Amino acid sequence: MKPTVESSNLTRLSQGQLNILETCPRKFQHIYFDQLGTPISPEQQEHLAWGSRFHLLMQQRELGLPVESIIEEDIQLQQWVTALVNEFPEVFTKDDKTFREPEHCRTFKFKNYLLTVIYDLLIEGEKSAQILDWKTYAQPKNSHWLAKDWQTRLYLYILTETSDYLPEEISMTYWFVKSQPRPQSLTFTYDRRQHEKTQQDLSKLLNQLTGWLQRYESDRIPFPQVPVSANRCLECSFAVRCQRIGETGTNSSQLVPNLADIEEVSL
Repeated sequence: MKPTVESSNLTRLSQGQLNILETCPRKFQHIYFDQLGTPISPEQQEHLAWGSRFHLLMQQRELGLPVESIIEEDIQLQQWVTALVNEFPEVFTKDDKTFREPEHCRTFKFKNYLLTVIYDLLIEGEKSAQILDWKTYAQPKNSHWLAKDWQTRLYLYILTETSDYLPEEISMTYWFVKSQPRPQSLTFTYDRRQHEKTQQDLSKLLNQLTGWLQRYESDRIPFPQVPVSANRCLECSFAVRCQRIGETGTNSSQLVPNLADIEEVSL
């Protein structure tokens, strides 16, 4: 296994931050450098809390620790977990030939940044490795969207860079625990071509970030805004600050983020 890199002097970036940076650099600036908060509705707060409980339950279960205190608070939570285990028992069957670890954290230095990922469950075998990620929302209809998401791309990229596995020996599976009538999964395989493309895109994006950050810190030049034609300002909580209300027709009732835009909390 290749060593990971640790440094307190590097700017850490997660997949959620890369998604925001690529979607709208100005929004990235507001959140991570201006430290401006975004409103979260009670419904979204409950969703995040439920997701945290589910991830904790799966972690405790994998480690063989008691889960009764978690289940007692939410019987439906146990029902979802039971349905997931019953539907895909092979995923939860342990053997001596594989390494398994929940909430597995890896870091990788790329340019002047420390890329950080946390795998909900990492399973490493002799000839292959699997990244598992629990999603507490229904499976998206467009799998191409998830393939382009930085979570998929960064998770596969970093495991390749920090291990001895070939790209073709690594896969990532999302498990959508609330899909009806039963849990569903979506697996992404990997190869050298995808790995090189991700490296190129990362290099371009982080070079841009370095330039934007230098101009912002030295001359207070704001990060670029997403074009109005992209139609991404309508539901953004910074539409007023960015003076995009008149251009997009946004009203105050729409200034709330979507659940899919909120990064799930890692334990």
